[in-house]
Amino acid sequence: MHLHVETPINLTPRVQQVRGMFDLPEEAIAALDWHIELPLDERPWHIGLIVGPSGCGKSTVARHLFPELADLDEHGHPTAFSEWIGRGAVVDAFPETMPIKEIVALLSSVGFASPPAWLRPFHVLSTGQRFRVTLTLLLAHTPPEKRIIFDEYTSVVDRTVARIGSAALAKTIRQTRRQFVAVTCHEDVEAWLQPDWVYRPAENTFAWRRLRRRPPIVLDVVRCRPSAWRLFAPHHYLNTSLARSAVCFLALWQGRPVAFSAWLPFVGAGPKARREHRTVTLPDYQGAGIGNALSDFCAGLWSGLGYRVYSTTTHPAMIRSRLRSPNWQMHRAPSFARGHEGRLRHAVTRLTAGFTFVGSPLPRELGRALIGSRQARPTAPA
Repeated sequence: MHLHVETPINLTPRVQQVRGMFDLPEEAIAALDWHIELPLDERPWHIGLIVGPSGCGKSTVARHLFPELADLDEHGHPTAFSEWIGRGAVVDAFPETMPIKEIVALLSSVGFASPPAWLRPFHVLSTGQRFRVTLTLLLAHTPPEKRIIFDEYTSVVDRTVARIGSAALAKTIRQTRRQFVAVTCHEDVEAWLQPDWVYRPAENTFAWRRLRRRPPIVLDVVRCRPSAWRLFAPHHYLNTSLARSAVCFLALWQGRPVAFSAWLPFVGAGPKARREHRTVTLPDYQGAGIGNALSDFCAGLWSGLGYRVYSTTTHPAMIRSRLRSPNWQMHRAPSFARGHEGRLRHAVTRLTAGFTFVGSPLPRELGRALIGSRQARPTAPA
């Protein structure tokens, strides 16, 4: 495709002064040309990336290659929900025909898994949460047969949010077999988005990519005081209470706290049983499996010390993850709690699923180091 764009130049006194200062040619128009070859029909693909520095023509090229880009308003939001922004709850922005279970699954799939935030208006969300909501609504409002084109992708969010959000989005796009094109000046998203192809307008180069594993997320897990819960409590889907006897763990990534997990004795299941009490990942880090990794690690610690380990959850995303995981086995399908579980008063008013940890125990020495052979009172992080 040959792409030619031009715009007239008004010959004002200042324009002529600048031309004289920098010896610029006297032209009545400014024009740019691209000779573009994107062989996108050669093979199947799901994710594309148009990337380059500001001013290289990314948006111009994208608008001519993909007319779907015109379906976004000036803020980059789909026109189907642009009028809603600032007025209703997040869950009310989805198509009226979409069941709430599908809405919850879609929100969770892109890493926006905080039910309290689903009930808030768009304008009160953090920048990172707005980014996730915009991605979700693009998926919901764009027909499956149409490509999704996202200009200025991740331009307004923290780079940590950009990387984690890209990993979550890539997984969702491929699972739903959609086509998505990101247009951005940020090169750092490529390793996390894992596009099938990359086009760089500045060099006018196109390349197919082979899928690789995204960069690893290495977590440091430490024992922590219950007071660390204050940072995570607003993002939990139940309430902000934490049992005083909870044994608490904190996961850190690059020195920053990202996830929290607390564990209690499992009343009625014997003295050598423990259950998951609270596990929360901060919103900026949701969608990359950090919470599940921390939960599995803590369960392995207890199992290594000879405890039977249980987890009860109502969150659809965690239930799906547990069902797919080889480390957990469902012992109770989603239902209202009964028997000794009925002592958990919140579990008799909503559906919960019960799981038993069947994964490999971690070394006993590691459990004793983090938990203590006698479960001493919680200590501060090392």
